[in-house]
Amino acid sequence: MRIWTAILIWLAAAVAAPAQETPPQVLIIDSDRLYAETLYGRRLEAELAAEISAVQDENDRIAETLREEELNLTDRRPDMDPEAFREEARAFDEKVQEVRTSRDAKAVELQAKRAAARARFEEQVQGIVANVMLERGAVMVMEQRNVVLSVRTVNITDDVIVRVDAQLGDGSQ
Repeated sequence: MRIWTAILIWLAAAVAAPAQETPPQVLIIDSDRLYAETLYGRRLEAELAAEISAVQDENDRIAETLREEELNLTDRRPDMDPEAFREEARAFDEKVQEVRTSRDAKAVELQAKRAAARARFEEQVQGIVANVMLERGAVMVMEQRNVVLSVRTVNITDDVIVRVDAQLGDGSQ
């Protein structure tokens, strides 16, 4: 008798199952990979890397110039009037502080530029992500780093990378 009860319960569940609405599908994307592996993201990062390198070269030249000025001041100290030395040392310290402030501002500017480039990138690829979502009948796309566990088939990163490269290229147009 137990087996017939189990079969009836199973049949009732099987018949009722198609009537139930399937849960909405959630897709996953890895935005960092999308940015790092598309032609567009690579171009943006290469441009920013070139700017960062140029700023670092400029920082190195400035640091060398300041080292030479400091050595010159140190070498002249024994022959200088103490008050004149203090005045030149104070002026040198002010110059160093101004340079440091200017270099820090340049670093902040580069960070802001990187954030703005990333935001533009994400804005431009959002439509492509939305199209993939709609094509797959999904209702949501979540960021990979917010997901604890998922099946591989819901990750659309590879598909979106291919589409971004095909539709936007390196984004320079």
